[in-house]
Amino acid sequence: MWLSAGEALARLGSKPQSLYANVSRGRIRAKPDPGDSRRSLYREEDVDRVARRSRGRRSAATTASEAISWGDPVLTSTVSTVAGGRLAYRGVDAADLSVSGTLEDVAELLWARSYAPVVPMTAIEPSIGAALIALASRVPNDPPSSGRGTSQLRDDAVVVHTTVVGGLVGAGQGPLHQRLAERFARPAAADAFRRALVLLADHELNASTFAARVTVSTGAPLSAGVLAGLAALGGPRHGNATLEVIALAEDIEAHPESAEDALLDWLGERRAVPGFGHPLYPRGDVRSQALLAAIDIPRAFVRLAAAGEAILEEAPNIDFALAALAAAHGLPREAPATIFALARSVGWLAHCIEQAVSGQLIRPRARYVGPPVATRG
Repeated sequence: MWLSAGEALARLGSKPQSLYANVSRGRIRAKPDPGDSRRSLYREEDVDRVARRSRGRRSAATTASEAISWGDPVLTSTVSTVAGGRLAYRGVDAADLSVSGTLEDVAELLWARSYAPVVPMTAIEPSIGAALIALASRVPNDPPSSGRGTSQLRDDAVVVHTTVVGGLVGAGQGPLHQRLAERFARPAAADAFRRALVLLADHELNASTFAARVTVSTGAPLSAGVLAGLAALGGPRHGNATLEVIALAEDIEAHPESAEDALLDWLGERRAVPGFGHPLYPRGDVRSQALLAAIDIPRAFVRLAAAGEAILEEAPNIDFALAALAAAHGLPREAPATIFALARSVGWLAHCIEQAVSGQLIRPRARYVGPPVATRG
């Protein structure tokens, strides 16, 4: 059931760094060796599955089931794509757009209409929770997305995003990155916020976007789709992954003698390493590169990046960059998720419009592996 590192490496035919990377990404489970706490044991079935996949030995059933986990595309879209290691919004390179563009520019590009939101009137303290409540209050009264024309849906998108902005940032005027800077009282961070918002606006069919599209595919209003997306974003494997990156950076800072030893200790505790690698960017996450180039990276993150690249052989991803941005400007705990949600809600709405116009219901099948179905005698 459990293999030593040597046995696992023999079956994988790979370097130790590749084994660590598979553990950090959750593909191979590990546990401490009872006979030697400095070593780990690796789940045999996980090792064999990764080995089979690397050799291309996948059944049709496995291929189908893996299509929703970094596998083959499952639906068509004109909103965004990752191709050749680059992220593009309707054919426009996102990293290039982030040099001087704004989230409003991305909204106009993705929604194909001008972005002139109504100034939200709200007396509540802005937060993710406030945005969730504000969206939930809209859902029962908003018109269904089915049966509405494209122009109407685009108008709906502006109104719904205004609700999101009011919940996350509060009342106010001006560019959204400036309003974020005002909310967190960090005027010097405004340009970095601008760049982050552009880079995070959309990312193909990620978990929260899929949740939004599934919701709207039933004919539910756009506000329901964005509500579903925001709920999915809150998981530690998605929009809140930055919190784990910050915790790891703090652990690295507490070990000034060796960042690599601290990271190996983290792996030895069977903890996934957040903030490194991305299946869609084998040569490094271009969003991370573009955002890190715009900030003064804190020392702990510089050391963490070096250790991660040496041990995992993977580069920092956007979660790492967003965590570094928060640390560089001393932002509060909720800031990274707020930035992420404000940006990604633009992409959700573009996908919701596209899904509603298609008229397609998203209803995949499950591959049953439960007890045998009783036959009627």
